[in-house]
Amino acid sequence: MRSAPTILHLDMDAFFAAAEQAAKPSLRGKPVVVGGLGPRGVVSTASYEARRFGVHSAMPMAQARRLAPNAAYLVPRFALYRTVSEQVMGLLGRLSPLVEPLSLDEAFVDLEAGGSAHDTASALVAGERLRADIRAVTGLSGSVGLAGSKMLAKIGSEQAKPDGLVLIEPGTERELLGPMPVRILPGVGPATGEHLRRAGMTTVAELAEAGEDELVRLLGKSHGASLYRMALGHDDRPVVSEREAKSVSVEDTFDVDLHDRVRVRTEVDRLADRCVRRLRAAGHSGRTVVLKVRRYDFSTLTRSETLRGPTDDPGVVREAAGRLLESVDTTGGVRLLGVGVTGLADFTQEDLFAQAAAAERPEATPQAPVGAAEGTAADDGAARPAESPPRADGGAPAQEPEAPAERRFPAGHDVRHAAYGAGWVQGSGLRRVTVRFEEPGSAPGRVRTFWVDDPELALSEPLPLVPGPQDAGQSS
Repeated sequence: MRSAPTILHLDMDAFFAAAEQAAKPSLRGKPVVVGGLGPRGVVSTASYEARRFGVHSAMPMAQARRLAPNAAYLVPRFALYRTVSEQVMGLLGRLSPLVEPLSLDEAFVDLEAGGSAHDTASALVAGERLRADIRAVTGLSGSVGLAGSKMLAKIGSEQAKPDGLVLIEPGTERELLGPMPVRILPGVGPATGEHLRRAGMTTVAELAEAGEDELVRLLGKSHGASLYRMALGHDDRPVVSEREAKSVSVEDTFDVDLHDRVRVRTEVDRLADRCVRRLRAAGHSGRTVVLKVRRYDFSTLTRSETLRGPTDDPGVVREAAGRLLESVDTTGGVRLLGVGVTGLADFTQEDLFAQAAAAERPEATPQAPVGAAEGTAADDGAARPAESPPRADGGAPAQEPEAPAERRFPAGHDVRHAAYGAGWVQGSGLRRVTVRFEEPGSAPGRVRTFWVDDPELALSEPLPLVPGPQDAGQSS
């Protein structure tokens, strides 16, 4: 524990939804829900306006639609979120070389290591400056917690939401933590929380009163001792600038259970290729291939195979995942598939036997999954036109054209039209796509509807949230 609140925790407010509101002027101040839009989709992030209706992250999307039927439902745009995250992490890097990212929108910072703060006053100045710089650079808000430990800093940022700053003075930890529920402590999930509740402990104060010996008896030596220290407000975990990846994996949940064994194998091949692309992008190779299968009855099976050496060859990973699939009974249907690689290394060792096996069979052509959770939204239930859409010149189409099956316009994604410029997909269905033409910083724009095979309409890269030079926060 430190004697000064020089550990900072930043948590961006409703990050995905807030980024969409900043990018889409017509959605500002309105309920926005981001997540998978299929029947089995779940909420990734809900704006604060949507939370007033009871919508929250990890909620089934169908339930969210019942609670907030008039909200805007959008597919995630990770390219945009990563860009904004890089801007935010860059601002954190100006405060200290010790930045520990936890996700795209959350990180710890050791202010003392960077010389940004050494006492309460300087920590407050650094925290407020960071919040101002984030708003200037991205147009978004973030909540900040300042404390003498990572645990308390994270609790502070949670209390600061939305768009606030909370500083917890060292020495006040036990008084603050005492009445809080045990789930506030790191390492206390639903199962541990229920175990403690049955033992009569629901608050942090009750954990501290129980004593270390009792917690060790209930939870084991390591977990019990660690939890007791945290109940007293003690947390000496350092801020670590680099969190070493232990595995790389991808998975998809399907809106309709897969029964065709050939289709299941095709999806496994596609996932293996995606996994290898992520593996290579991270500069790694891996030695152990892992297959995850969730069946129709929600039972989940994992199988793994360790190769003779690390590889980043897609053919090797496909073959290994295919062999693992052969040992899994998929009778009854498959609702989720995943492929991962563990035992990461920074070099490769070619597996000639696996490559030879891959060369003996024709390459499977990757196909987009029916309603897969990532990157799909064929028919999102958003606004659909009741009449045939006009041509760009204002006339009515003489004949309804056939749309190419591969043209998909996910709700919320950016598009560009040759005549009308930049916009975003408000909804799609019935071989039509409805677009609202507006940009970050513009006034709310007009809505127009097109056939999905309109040659003048195409998906485009996200526009920056704040146009112009991103120079905020360089001054002290």
